[in-house]
Amino acid sequence: MDSYDVRFWDIKKLGSGTAARYRVRWAVEGREHCRSFKARPLADGFLAGLKDAVRDRRPFDSRTGLPNAEITGGETVTWYVHARDYAEAKWPNLAPVSRRSVAEALVTVTIALAGKEPDAPEPKVLRQALFGWAFNPATRDSDPPEKIAAALGWAERASLTVAALEDTATVRLALAACGKTLTGTAAAGSTQRRKRSVLYNALGYAVEQGHLAANPVDRIQWTAPAVAASVDRRVVASPAQARSLLAAVRALSGRGQHLEAFFACLYYAALRPSEAVMLREADLHLPKKGWGRIDLAASASRAGTAWTDHGTARQERGLKHRAEHETRTIPIPPDLVRLLRAHIKRYGTTPDGRIFQTARGGILQDSGYNEVWTEARKQALTPAQYRSPLGRRPYDLRHAAVSLWLNSGVPATEVARRAGHGVAVLLKIYAHCIDGQAAAANQRITDALGSQDDGQDPGEEGDVDSEPAA
Repeated sequence: MDSYDVRFWDIKKLGSGTAARYRVRWAVEGREHCRSFKARPLADGFLAGLKDAVRDRRPFDSRTGLPNAEITGGETVTWYVHARDYAEAKWPNLAPVSRRSVAEALVTVTIALAGKEPDAPEPKVLRQALFGWAFNPATRDSDPPEKIAAALGWAERASLTVAALEDTATVRLALAACGKTLTGTAAAGSTQRRKRSVLYNALGYAVEQGHLAANPVDRIQWTAPAVAASVDRRVVASPAQARSLLAAVRALSGRGQHLEAFFACLYYAALRPSEAVMLREADLHLPKKGWGRIDLAASASRAGTAWTDHGTARQERGLKHRAEHETRTIPIPPDLVRLLRAHIKRYGTTPDGRIFQTARGGILQDSGYNEVWTEARKQALTPAQYRSPLGRRPYDLRHAAVSLWLNSGVPATEVARRAGHGVAVLLKIYAHCIDGQAAAANQRITDALGSQDDGQDPGEEGDVDSEPAA
């Protein structure tokens, strides 16, 4: 919308020394804009040009803040348009779960960087439009519903320009949005870090595209929120509890019996659920006696049909933290060997060799095996244990496996290799789950201090009754 209602502020110096910048701030039709420069003469020249346009009675575009005659392709790039381009550029090389995470972060920032614009859509409709259409390149060739199209149009009109992010106040607005959920409550530390990372990378892409001179987040002082990195030892089941849980799964009629070997892979081989669902017969070495082996080759995390390349809930990919086509070898105990041999004999495999499948031959879904696991916990645990975090998720069977290996004295390097972790990350995650070392550590400290436990209390020496001297 063109307007002659333009207001200017004095140029403000931001920072000091070589990091100093000079901010030009103005408003068109009540909508504020800003631009920062490394040198004062550049800022003076830019502001003078804007004032000359006002004196020449040239209309200003309220969306860009610039006189119409000065608008160029680079200057009119809005955050909304840039964020769409960023999502599209990243899409091919991201896992489906990461695609979804990027979209969630871009929705948060885009809403925060929307200016005042009439006919705003309902918040729920706007979030749906941005998440499902604006930042999902898979929908580019389809026409959105009328309400969604209207919301997308509003988002494009209301969006601040990328250049507005030269102003630290605007960047702080985006960072503050990353720290909250869409309902306004504080987001978890891991969520804040993830969204901030997407914002930083999107701004880095703006630098790459020539929309910004440097990433403005680098000028912001920001303390990363604390994130719990270690496993809560309360979720870790003992070997006896794990066996009881697997027995409870087996007792849940045909559906449970079909999933017993699946859950056993999580416990005996420390597989992630996303790895177990893609386990194929060709990955298995199952001798009639003794230990066997899994040569793991693929995984498939659940992201939803909107985020995969083929419209399926899961998309097969390589292993986490591994190069493409790299495998991970895991020795498996006789108990798991017997379960897998019996499972394949009874249920067979899918045409592509997967040993776990739904009733229709599809890939196992979270909702299906989570329901069975919840019922097994009810049957195997006491009421108090069921209410506790003990084995609350199937993934906790993996935690139980890794904890068992570490506490059995298996070297951390070997545990890390089998579990698909780096050694440093492994020890950080499972630091609270390693038992049996406190007494030995205490004894070493006692020996180092050179103290002896002679049964005498502190201050007892010399404390005898005697008559005072005359």
